[in-house]
Amino acid sequence: MGALLGFSRAMDRINTSMGVIAYWLVLLAVVTSAGNAVVRYAFSYSSNAWLEVQWYFFAGIVMLGAAPTLLRNEHVRVDLVFGNLSERKRLWVDVFGLVLFLLPAMGLMAWMTWPFFLDSFQRMEESSNAGGLIRWPVKLILPVGFVLIWLQGLSELVKRVALLRGIRPDAEVVTEYHRPDQ
Repeated sequence: MGALLGFSRAMDRINTSMGVIAYWLVLLAVVTSAGNAVVRYAFSYSSNAWLEVQWYFFAGIVMLGAAPTLLRNEHVRVDLVFGNLSERKRLWVDVFGLVLFLLPAMGLMAWMTWPFFLDSFQRMEESSNAGGLIRWPVKLILPVGFVLIWLQGLSELVKRVALLRGIRPDAEVVTEYHRPDQ
């Protein structure tokens, strides 16, 4: 179990770093969007590259931010039943959800998006818009993001199994449930 918890700690650190990158991409997207709007309306100038780079930033925000969201247990849940369960039952729900849904789905998505990226890279695909950007970097974010979510899912599974076996992982494992603020 020690080696698995070591893997879990490493994945938590990597995905925490990806979260920091996603945070910075939010700032870059906002600045780019605002700058593009100012230039377009103040100087009547626009570039498809600036519009596409916003799309690239958004892809990075979503795909690099999903695994850290899973790490912090801030993903969407159906709270009709989960919030009323004991901690042990919540751990079992998480284990089954990870094994039956998250891991297979993310593995499939990573496998399906890799050829999508590879084709774009081999053809050095460019945007069909005038002044557009090359496409393969944004397409690479897809399989990378799905692999990061898959690996974080494994990390969460290791931590849940450790807790079920009575072993407290070094990392903070968020198992408590908070109803959404509304």
